[in-house]
Amino acid sequence: MFKKSGAILLLIGMLTLSACGSGKGNGNDTASSQAPSSPSASQSESASASPSAETKDPVKLKLLTYTASGQEETLKSMVDAFQSANPDVKVDYEVVPYADYTTKLNTLLASGSAPDLFELGYENFRAYAAKGQLLDLTPTIAADTSFKPDVYKKLAYDAFNYDGKQMGVTESFSDVVLFYNKDLFDAKGLKYPDASWTWKEELEAAQKLTDADNGVWGTYAPLQFYEFYKTIAQNGGGVWDASGKPTINSPANVEALQWMIDKAGKYKVSPALNDDTFNQPDADLNAFAAGKLAMARFGIWNFAKFAKEAQFNWDIALEPGNKQKAHHFFADGLVASKDTANAEAVWRFMKFYTSDPAAVSKRIEAGWSVPAVADDAVMDAYYKQTPPASKKIVTEALDSLVLPPVGPKPELWNEFTAAVGEELDKAKLGRSTAQQALDAAQKKVEELLAK
Repeated sequence: MFKKSGAILLLIGMLTLSACGSGKGNGNDTASSQAPSSPSASQSESASASPSAETKDPVKLKLLTYTASGQEETLKSMVDAFQSANPDVKVDYEVVPYADYTTKLNTLLASGSAPDLFELGYENFRAYAAKGQLLDLTPTIAADTSFKPDVYKKLAYDAFNYDGKQMGVTESFSDVVLFYNKDLFDAKGLKYPDASWTWKEELEAAQKLTDADNGVWGTYAPLQFYEFYKTIAQNGGGVWDASGKPTINSPANVEALQWMIDKAGKYKVSPALNDDTFNQPDADLNAFAAGKLAMARFGIWNFAKFAKEAQFNWDIALEPGNKQKAHHFFADGLVASKDTANAEAVWRFMKFYTSDPAAVSKRIEAGWSVPAVADDAVMDAYYKQTPPASKKIVTEALDSLVLPPVGPKPELWNEFTAAVGEELDKAKLGRSTAQQALDAAQKKVEELLAK
């Protein structure tokens, strides 16, 4: 289910499966369509324009990026647009393949040659922020009287806030939503999923849509760590409490895990959890494309695959939750080095690059990931890239996003996900109950934190 690039490449490596992390071009999905022709005055803030140019040499900024691999021309056009509006700033950039990016960045940071601006996936952002390597942008943003935070989707903007300090901005994102086969719904005379649905409505529809004789399953979601932390959020649960203590085995979490197990075992509306067919790479994606899954939770980076392969009508909806909505959020953000001497220019570029219509429209037109801006007029060109018809669901899901639960020690992220994942696998295969699995996971995480 989870396949992506940029920050998601990192998560795929951790997971063995699909991911729910970041990678080849954040959540990009379909071929590009026409971008907005000319942004309105309300869309193009005068804030993006520079102070009147002076005769002195322009401020020089260095940008290090990985998401632009394959989109170098688009990157150049965005930088050119910024420099045209801001002649007092010159931006030099370097595009580094993702496989080499962390090594390159760490070398520059260690040598005192850090770029002014660089990209980080959310999980890595937390780690670098914890080590004190990022610039606190809060005072610079406060001094920018023209800036309005609501240019971004609020929770996406808040994601790059660390310990009360704004240390970056979401550049692009991808998320996971509910895909559904409209033809299967139509054949049963059922209403399509909508925002009012909870797990109850999903189960009721799935029971009517499951056709075991023809190998059609009503609903599907993998049982692994990334799906787990999102599902427990839908039940009002979570991995950490407000003080940073683990709450893995809370009653809400146990109930959510039991629901994940019961869809296959008790209700039989999903493939058996030990079905090797669905443990193969892309098996779930191929099953949906073949018309064998009525509903499934997939990442938006699969739009292009289904547009090409699915020989039926399909669309997307917000995921049903139990007590609340919750959706995955995988983000690449733009941050600044704590050692930059050009905080104001850095912020000006960051703001322009991530939210100004002159830049955002180029990104959308090129089909290069999804910006986290809130203005529907600016995003209209993206929404018109169909299928799916309900493309706006992609950004509506940001109103109920759940961040990867990195926790109080970001450096332990890999060990943490592996520890919990091992116990989830035991529950998945029936070797332990939901309660036993989460009790064991709780103990493992407590031991990790005590190191």
